[in-house]
Amino acid sequence: MSEHQTLLFLTQLAALLLVGSGMGQLARRVGLPGVVGELLSGVVLGPTVLGHLSPATFDWMWPTDVSQTQLLDAISTFGVLLFIGLSSAHLDLRMLRRRPRTVISVSTAALVLPLGLGVATGLLLPAVLLGPHADRSSFALLIGVVMGVSAIPVIAKTLTDLGMLHRDIGQLTLAAAAGEDVIAWILLSLVTAMAAGALTTGHVLTSVAHLLLFLAAVIAARPLLRGALGRAEKAEGSGPVIAITVVAILAASAGSQSLGLESALGAFAVGCLLSSPSRRTAVRLASLRTVTLSVFAPIFLAGAGLKVDLTVLGDPATLAAAAVVLLLAVGGKFAGAYLGARLGRLTHWEGLALGAGLNARGAVEVVVATIGLRLGVLSSAMYSIVVLVAVLTSVMAAPTLRWTMAKVEQRSDERLRAVELAAWSDRASAPTDPAQN
Repeated sequence: MSEHQTLLFLTQLAALLLVGSGMGQLARRVGLPGVVGELLSGVVLGPTVLGHLSPATFDWMWPTDVSQTQLLDAISTFGVLLFIGLSSAHLDLRMLRRRPRTVISVSTAALVLPLGLGVATGLLLPAVLLGPHADRSSFALLIGVVMGVSAIPVIAKTLTDLGMLHRDIGQLTLAAAAGEDVIAWILLSLVTAMAAGALTTGHVLTSVAHLLLFLAAVIAARPLLRGALGRAEKAEGSGPVIAITVVAILAASAGSQSLGLESALGAFAVGCLLSSPSRRTAVRLASLRTVTLSVFAPIFLAGAGLKVDLTVLGDPATLAAAAVVLLLAVGGKFAGAYLGARLGRLTHWEGLALGAGLNARGAVEVVVATIGLRLGVLSSAMYSIVVLVAVLTSVMAAPTLRWTMAKVEQRSDERLRAVELAAWSDRASAPTDPAQN
């Protein structure tokens, strides 16, 4: 690295972290998820705002030199793997054992319907939105994945703010989102192969074998990771627990990448292994979670926002495509979650509450879009549309969840009062036993 590269790299990190953290805090103060402000900070620092107001400053701060951008990409990759690993640890695996039918029906329907709509949309969108290395099938599958994913971090944060994270409906939402995202990361690996022109029958069979091998390794590693964390808990300080966790995330990510799967799948798997940790482990991981959410996440999300150019929406055709993608993404997720909930014998309002939660796509969709842009499957215009959908669905999450969960509470109270009234009526109408007189 030259002195200028070092100076520029440090300036970029400082700017992304300063503006990203500031706008994230501002978003939280007005009742929005922090991810919204952090993504929009990249838009402010990117071509949409800074590039328009001061082109010279923008060109100096964000040069197109590949070696310079790779430095920022490396930091972002490390941060997003930690982010995915720690965020997926919110999942309570006991919910899968208690209500497997409901979790499976919700996660399946909430993925399949928007995924199908996304694939159909991708087949019909204008060719100008395809990336330079995309064919129509890989582009359509990626749009399907974009519409099918849900953002566990945004969902968990919204549920926490509403005091519903550990309620059954909250854990059902997280469990369903986790099921969706597992399939989404696998499909994303297929997109990677398709973009490389390597998707053949033999490749598909090899990918399935690699996936099964990876899942077997993850299951086998669970007691080893738990044992290592148990021994680390006895050491003084949080260092050993944090080191083991970070090594596990990086090792699993490297393992999944080496098998032709996306590295994000490995980080997600470790997060699932870390779900429901002991109280001592959770306490000692708190500092790592704080650093990840306060430093690495804003850098990644602001950096992702840098690639967004909202001026493309000035083109009527692109604006129409954005409206169609947003409408189908929201409608497909609500409809799929509602259908799955009803099949799982949940109530009308519980189905809508699940749809409201699973509709939040946040950083997970941004990760998928970033990979799609890197692979050349998405054009810069389509990438901007996808990030816009991620922002808007994250904004919708809190108010729609608050409204639907209020209805769930109201109906629950009404049913409880009806049961109590019926029991009182039965006691009042029961004949008096003469022996008691």
